[in-house]
Amino acid sequence: MSVDTPRRIVLLRHAKADWPEVSDHERPLADRGRADAPVAGRSLAGTGIVFDLALCSTSLRTRETWKLVVPELTQRPRTVYEDRLYDASLGELIAVVNETPDTVNDLLLIGHNPGMHALADALAGEAEGDTLSRMNRTGFPTSAYAVIGFTGGWKSVEHGVGRLDAFWTPRG
Repeated sequence: MSVDTPRRIVLLRHAKADWPEVSDHERPLADRGRADAPVAGRSLAGTGIVFDLALCSTSLRTRETWKLVVPELTQRPRTVYEDRLYDASLGELIAVVNETPDTVNDLLLIGHNPGMHALADALAGEAEGDTLSRMNRTGFPTSAYAVIGFTGGWKSVEHGVGRLDAFWTPRG
């Protein structure tokens, strides 16, 4: 594949989680999260993006989110549960993205804030309309996702390389 290949990365924040007396990693989805996740999946399906790879944090809330999102997609991508996405810094997230094989055109990351917001903001060198200001105003709520397009190989993903093409939240 050419280094001029158009690619997309979609950053999906997990759905709303509950706060029972368990470790943060083992927090399950709340009722609202179980309702919002399939809506996010239908919205993702409506983008027409067919993901080649999904990287999902190993936390319970991200795994439950993915389990509710994936049936709504037109095609199930290869899924890898990645420990490094849990509580990841911006630098760690970029390192994970840089390891993506160039055979992948469209990548989905299912993770957490503040990482998902920080990564979307960092990669967006430009944006479609008011998507960047809207994303920064709303703060990347649960079940939200950002679609970032760029051209080149995954090893070249760095600050400002992409275009924020879409930002979606379940509450509009």
